[in-house]
Amino acid sequence: MNAGCWLLLLNLLSCCLLALGGRDFYKILGVARNANSNQIKKAYRNLAKELHPDKNEGDAVATERFQDLGAAYEVLSDPEKRKIYDRQGEEGVKKMDGGGGGGHDPFSSFFGDFFGGGGGGGHQEGTPKGADVTVDLWVTLEEMYNGHFVEVKRKKAVYKAAHGTRKCNCRHEMRTVQMGQGRFQMFQEKVCDDCPNVKLTTEERTLEVEIEVGMEEFQEQTFVGEGEPHIEGEPGDLKFRCRLEKHSRFERRGLDLFTNVTVSLQDALNGFELDIDHLDGHKVHVSRDKVTWPGARIRKKDEGMPSYTDNNQKGILYITFDVEFPRGEVTAEEKEMIAKVLKQSDTKPKVYNGLQGY
Repeated sequence: MNAGCWLLLLNLLSCCLLALGGRDFYKILGVARNANSNQIKKAYRNLAKELHPDKNEGDAVATERFQDLGAAYEVLSDPEKRKIYDRQGEEGVKKMDGGGGGGHDPFSSFFGDFFGGGGGGGHQEGTPKGADVTVDLWVTLEEMYNGHFVEVKRKKAVYKAAHGTRKCNCRHEMRTVQMGQGRFQMFQEKVCDDCPNVKLTTEERTLEVEIEVGMEEFQEQTFVGEGEPHIEGEPGDLKFRCRLEKHSRFERRGLDLFTNVTVSLQDALNGFELDIDHLDGHKVHVSRDKVTWPGARIRKKDEGMPSYTDNNQKGILYITFDVEFPRGEVTAEEKEMIAKVLKQSDTKPKVYNGLQGY
C-alpha cells in the first residue's frame, strides 16, 4: 500500500474515532484544532450573540446550536478538558466530569445577563434598578490593534433569601373614615406588603472583557446586571471604560499612528534602509535615497490602526525623522572636506526664522 492510501486510511480512522467520541467541538465553534484561547473566546462570543435564545425565541434549531456552542466552549476553554477531548473525544470529558452535564453558562462571563437574564427580556420600565458601576480598564495599544481578552475578578454584592419577612413595596394611600352622619375625614396612610426577608452577601465572579480590534479610548463594554443591587428591583449595569496606556514607540490619533525614528547624520545625508517593528510584530520597511532633514515625515498607507467598524480598513502610519549629530570637535581639514561636499559656503546664515515683523 502506497503512502497516499495510508494517509487516506488514517484520515478516515480519525473521523470515525471523532464520530464515536461525540460532537466535533472545533467544528461547532468554527476554529482550527490548533486555535489559541483568544481565538476560541472570540469565536464563541460572536456565535453566542447570534444564537442566544432571547434573540431566537421559538427557534428550536438555534436553541440546540446554542447548547452545543456552550458545551464546546466549556470544554475547549479549559486546558485540561481540552487535552482529554483531543485524545478521547466527548465521552472522555464526560467520564472526567463523572457523567454530569455541567450546566455552566459560559456566555454570562462575557456579558453578564446580556439579554435580560436568560429570557426575561431585560429591564422593565418602572422596575427599581440599582446604580450602574463604571470602571476604567487600562489597555495597551497592542491590545487595541490586535484584539484581546482581559480577565477581571469581580466581587459583587447580591441579595440572598433569609428567614422571616420584611416590609416592602411601601407607598402612601388615601383613606376615608366616617366620623359621623354626613361627616368624613380623609388622611394619608403608609401601606406596605410583606415580602420574604433577604440578606446582603458578596460573590466573586470572573468576567471576560473583550478588547475588540480597533476599539477606541473611552469606548465602553457593558455587563448587564453586574452593577449595584437593588433590594426591591434589578441590579444596575457594570461598564468597563477603555483607557489607553501610553506607548513607548507609537502615538494614536484616530486611525493614524505616529512614531519618531532617529538616524545618524551620515545616514541622513547618504540614505538608509531600516525595518520598524509594528504592533503585531510585522516589519514596516523604510528606504530613503534622498537627503533626510530633521523633522522630515513620510507616510505609510494602511499601516495605521484598523477601523473598529471595518477591520480591513486601516489608517496611515506617519514616521518623523530626527537626525543625531556627531559629538566632539571637527578638525580644520575635516571642516574643509565638509564644506566641499555640502557646497554651502555662499549661503548666508539665517539668524532668525521665526515670525516676520518682530
